This record gives sequence, structure tokens and C-alpha cells, in this order.
Amino acid sequence: MTPELASLSIDFATRAPRAARLDALARQLDLGPIGGRVRWRGWGLDGRRRPPLVLLHGGHGNWMHWVRNIEALAEERAVWVPDMPGYGDSDAVDEGGLDTLLGRLMAGIAQLPDVPERGVDLAGFSFGGLVAAHLAARAAEAPASNETAVHVHHLLLLGPAGHGGARRPRGALQDWHAAAQAQDTAALTAIMRHNLLMHMLHDDAAIDDEALALHTRACQATRFRSKRLSRAGGLQALIAAHAGPAAAVWGAHDVTADPAEAAALVGCPAQVIPAAGHWVQYEAATQVNAWLCEALGG
Repeated sequence: MTPELASLSIDFATRAPRAARLDALARQLDLGPIGGRVRWRGWGLDGRRRPPLVLLHGGHGNWMHWVRNIEALAEERAVWVPDMPGYGDSDAVDEGGLDTLLGRLMAGIAQLPDVPERGVDLAGFSFGGLVAAHLAARAAEAPASNETAVHVHHLLLLGPAGHGGARRPRGALQDWHAAAQAQDTAALTAIMRHNLLMHMLHDDAAIDDEALALHTRACQATRFRSKRLSRAGGLQALIAAHAGPAAAVWGAHDVTADPAEAAALVGCPAQVIPAAGHWVQYEAATQVNAWLCEALGG
């Protein structure tokens, strides 16, 4: 199930000890048929009064996009984070594209502990925000007799894709594949640092060993291509179809959107966090964790 990774060229446990520790502590479930399995990781206790929270990562990501948020959120509820289909430790999406990805996630959410009885809260980052909005809209439209039907309470979007507004590129991204294949650690690290600064993080000081290790591993295990979907728009209609409360947050320096324009386009309450870029829940974890807890009702 785990994809072949072109040479990671890093000592992951040393450079990302928090992620390694969380991975060891996680309850891991592989849900779905052979060839279509999704790897889910869970923390916190089932059976609490709050519904489980599902966090969806972005494109070129995996569950570790949430590495600085999981523990804070799991204090009050069960938190489940998949590697979405075509990412990380989950099986690839060979046919069906977005519909297949959404179907596998919907089926998996319906099988998580407590979800059929309590429903679920959804939060998504970047492409995962667009995916979360699709799932929430489908949940609102699904008949109760559908075996994958679940009730989605809150829908929270962090730097979501699909808003249809202008982007603010900081610079061109560099191709890392040749450096990885050559096992040129120095070149691979330099490229990943450049790409993080161009696209993901605003402050160069935020690009630490952890960020580099997480981004490198996630990029090398990405097999689903989300760019076209992310730029196609449609987020506002999906949010409008959702049956519950929705809210969004952007870093002030997010290169994928002008936060003020995007907030007006998506049509839900929005907050902008100063001095943060696109990967807002990593670069401004304390503020985002507080926002998430407040938006979820304390």
C-alpha cells in the first residue's frame, strides 16, 4: 500500500520528531477494498460528547500537514486524519479522478468510530478545503438510506482552493525529481526550501528541519494531481449547499489567494492571520488552533 518513494535522503525521525511521535501514537486504520484503501490515523478518545473531527490535507501533502494542530484538537475530541487517495500511505486513484477520491473518503468517514451516531466536523487545508466542501455538500444531499451518509456539522476551510479568485505567486517553483533520483541531498534540500518559501510559508525562519522533512516526504508520495481542480472554482456553491455553519481562514501572505477577495467570493465568515503564508496552520499554529477550537464551539 505504501508507495515507492524516490530517495527521501533525510533522517526523518531526527528532523521531524513530533511527526514520528504522533505516528507512533496514532490509531491506524486502512479502510476500503484492496487497491482502493485509505490510511486513516486517529488520536483522542472516542465517545466524548463532541463529534469526531476529520482534517484533510492539501495537494502535495499528507496527514502531516496538521502536525502542529493534532494534539491541541485531540484534547477535546477524537481527531481523524487520512492520507487522501493518491497521497501518502493510501492507494492511488487510477480511474475516476475526483469522484473516486470523494467516494473513498465518504465511505471511510462513515466507518469511523462514533461518526454514524454523532456526525462529523470537517476541516480542510488548500485542496483539502475544496475536498471538504465537496464532502459537506454531498452529505447534505445524500438520502438517509445511503450507507455512506453522514451528518456534517461544521465546515472549516484553511486557505481553501476552488475560490476562483486571483492568485499572488511569489516566484516559480523548481522541479525536485532529478535531485531526488540522483540522491543529491543538498540539491533536494535547497529545492524544497525554495519551494516552501515560494508557495507554502511566508517567513524564511519558519522553514526549519521539520518543515523540510514533512514537505519532502509528502511531495515524493503524491500521485494525485490537484492543480486543475484547485483552480476550477466552485467553492462558493459547495459551501452554500452545506447544511451547517462554515468559516474560513487565510494567512495574510497566502500566495494562492488575495484573502479579502477570496473571503468575499466564498461567502462565509473569514479571518486573516497576519505574518503567515499559505500553510497557515503550520506557520501560525497557536492562532489557528485557537481559531479552530472557537469555530468548533470551544
